[in-house]
Amino acid sequence: MTITTTDDYRERIWAELAKVARPDSRFHWDFSSFICDFEGSEKCADRVLELDAFKNRGDRQVFITPDNCLEDLRYKMIKAGVPFVMTTYGIIRGFYRLDPAKIPASDHRYAATLDGFDRYAEHLPLATLKCSRPFALLVTGGSAVSSNGVRFGKGHGYFDFEWAVLSELGLTDQFSVVADVVHDCQFVNEVMPAERHDVAVDWVVTPTRAMHIDQSNRQRGRVYWEMVPGTEFEHLGIVAELREILGLKPL
Repeated sequence: MTITTTDDYRERIWAELAKVARPDSRFHWDFSSFICDFEGSEKCADRVLELDAFKNRGDRQVFITPDNCLEDLRYKMIKAGVPFVMTTYGIIRGFYRLDPAKIPASDHRYAATLDGFDRYAEHLPLATLKCSRPFALLVTGGSAVSSNGVRFGKGHGYFDFEWAVLSELGLTDQFSVVADVVHDCQFVNEVMPAERHDVAVDWVVTPTRAMHIDQSNRQRGRVYWEMVPGTEFEHLGIVAELREILGLKPL
């Protein structure tokens, strides 16, 4: 059988992922509804923390998606006292910042969960976020990633849109590194075509290795406004905020 679409890849990979995945009580084994945790994700967290983009970040920021496979990474960053920015509930609620200095040590593990993040994180209006430092490292999960760094998630395009918004705010640049945390079975050793809004990743991090992919020719992220109408992003609060910041009329 020739595999030609991302849906084909998802079906094949999800079948393998079910052997190593950790189910979610909200979604059980429905990988179309969440990015699951998996055996060995703790090793992935350690590998991310060893990336130069993290260790040499200086005063630049870190962004982490709310994927289940990144919970241990969030915990280890909280434990190390490193703040990070994240979205929750898709991107509907916008961007939030979690400052470990404001979290009791007894709640570090809880704060790394989505419920705990909602308890302790502070909302960041885009105007406030725009005035902060650029991002050194952005970490996401996904359904699969190819040898040329093309990733795809559940099909919503949340991370691609988050990258686009942060880029429009001037918070990503040629020094911003994108890492994708996946199980080894989610790595596709093939070159896959990218859509113009796709974010190609610099690092694929699995329980057994960290693979670097040269993305020196990656174009600056941007929101393709003509693609927004008719999608779930159209009525997001951050879309109205961003258009106002950019001096654009409401959609």
